[in-house]
Amino acid sequence: MKVGIVLYPTFGGSGVVATELGNELAKKGHEVHFITYKEPVRLNMFQKNIYYHEVSLTDYPLFEFQPYETLLASKIVDVVKYEKLDLLHVHYAIPHASAAYMAQQILKAQNIKIPFITTLHGTDITLVGRDPSFEPVITFCINNSNAVTSVSESLKTDTYSHFKVDKEITVIPNFIHTVPQIPHVNPNVRRCYAEDHERILIHISNFRKVKRIDDVMKIFDLVHKEIPSRLLLVGDGPERAIAEKMCRDLDLCGSVRFVGKVRNTQEVLEFGDLFLLPSQTESFGLAALEAMAVGVPVVSSNTGGIPEVNIQGYSGYLSDVGDVADMAKNAVKILKDTTVLNQFKQNALERSKVFTFDKIIPKYEQLYKQVLAESKN
Repeated sequence: MKVGIVLYPTFGGSGVVATELGNELAKKGHEVHFITYKEPVRLNMFQKNIYYHEVSLTDYPLFEFQPYETLLASKIVDVVKYEKLDLLHVHYAIPHASAAYMAQQILKAQNIKIPFITTLHGTDITLVGRDPSFEPVITFCINNSNAVTSVSESLKTDTYSHFKVDKEITVIPNFIHTVPQIPHVNPNVRRCYAEDHERILIHISNFRKVKRIDDVMKIFDLVHKEIPSRLLLVGDGPERAIAEKMCRDLDLCGSVRFVGKVRNTQEVLEFGDLFLLPSQTESFGLAALEAMAVGVPVVSSNTGGIPEVNIQGYSGYLSDVGDVADMAKNAVKILKDTTVLNQFKQNALERSKVFTFDKIIPKYEQLYKQVLAESKN
């Protein structure tokens, strides 16, 4: 198949999943064409069957804001026509589904049929999508997609709750590369982050308010008082300044390290003993799954799709949003005893194997075949 993938090329979960999906489809012999405004951060350009088409932005002085949706639709039309794509897979409803629909109608007028699949990832439904100014467009585009998927049962439920959607939504969870066994960490490299007797806690996000970075700091403060430990904060965003201020106010700066944005999070996660994810909401919790995939247990909130990934008392613990005392207590429960910690590490790795590429990618391939068969009728 020749598949066009439309995505945000950033460090966010939807962009990472879309890119990794394309990489894996290419390995399986499909021709994959990425369409976006810059090269995706996880894209392996030096791989057979991978193509990248950049959406060129205009600086025409009439426009106060770039008309990206229109430019994207035009680019999709161009790629479909000249690369002879079989179908489009758009990730994140805004503005990709609407651009795909526009392109589909333009091509239809030229007697070219191109079906498109929309994958809902989270904030396009739970945050941005609830804005009344977006709702009519999102509802229309979901209902007019040839197929719709969501990354969790929770997100599927939210979509039906907040939009007048009559389209069937297929749940296909996010996926991950796992390792056969918990990686052996070079102690000399680990000492760059912590002493041998210290535990390492990690948080990875885009540092938006929904991630509750202040709770990460509060949890670590409580854990640090009981267990010698360090905190690695990976990523960047608008709430970083809050974390830096709390670091100073709580006198934790000597034990907290801001790592910044990292392309390959596994390189950092391998050093971790515990992953913190106290988010206000998560459609899936990809960062938690990435941690579990290298044997790092998770202490998280119990919101959205996280309970579909992190299993209470097995791969980690779940608490109510904002209950930092309970999260800290659970963190200490895991970290204080090495035997307990090692068991949680092994459990986390085993749980992650439910979401491996070989289990999830065929679900997308089957959906592609189904959509193509239906579009020919």
